[in-house]
Amino acid sequence: MFALPADQTSKQKVIMSIVGLLLLGKVLEPLWGAKELLKFIFIVNLSTSACVFVTTIVLYYITQEETYLYTPVSGFYGVLSGLLVGIKQILPDQELNLFVLKISAKWIPSIVAFTSVVVSFFVKESISYLPIILFGIYMSWIYLRYFQRSLEVGLKGDPSDEFSFSSFFPVFLRPVLDPIASIFHKLFCGRSAKPEGTGQTLDGSQFPGLGSIEANRRRERGQRALEQRLAEKPAAVRNTEGTPPPKQQLEDAEDDASDEV
Repeated sequence: MFALPADQTSKQKVIMSIVGLLLLGKVLEPLWGAKELLKFIFIVNLSTSACVFVTTIVLYYITQEETYLYTPVSGFYGVLSGLLVGIKQILPDQELNLFVLKISAKWIPSIVAFTSVVVSFFVKESISYLPIILFGIYMSWIYLRYFQRSLEVGLKGDPSDEFSFSSFFPVFLRPVLDPIASIFHKLFCGRSAKPEGTGQTLDGSQFPGLGSIEANRRRERGQRALEQRLAEKPAAVRNTEGTPPPKQQLEDAEDDASDEV
């Protein structure tokens, strides 16, 4: 069922996946840590593969079409889509330049999903990647929303309204989607997180504003990490050119002054 890369096109896709992992992982790793990032990749990849496998079996039993069983389905796009969801959570207001447009990071997963669905109607080969991308986005949201542990407040997940399922859709669709999302929340993901060392449960309904506080903390950490990386680039350029940093320049100036005396 899962095809291994064998031709030149597959090799190019592997290279693109590696480059995407390095670029997106560079944003999330300082905030999550290497261990949490690897855990996220493993969980999203495994859950996405399981969902795609179950979907193909169900479609085969419903339609009796053997093409669902023998269509090669592979790729790392589920994890890459999931990493985009992580960036949406941490840096939702960060603007990214896409050609001539500036788009907030919170809309990138939605744009990727919408584009994949549209392309699948015109490019037959892209259908094999569509379920991976969609399940990758959804399963990563499930993990970040309900199960990722936050050591700062002793909670699992992100109960903020800014990271709800309807936040992936335009505002005018949210009144329709919120009741549907609440049903799936109660059926599959209605587990409340517990703080460390206590028997109390914490969720957004029992502690109003807690989700917003945690969301603000995530954004502040993401913004600090982004500013730190941007500040490191000029320092690296100065060191490469042989120019000492400002602190070193001040110390040299003080040494010269003492020598003159």
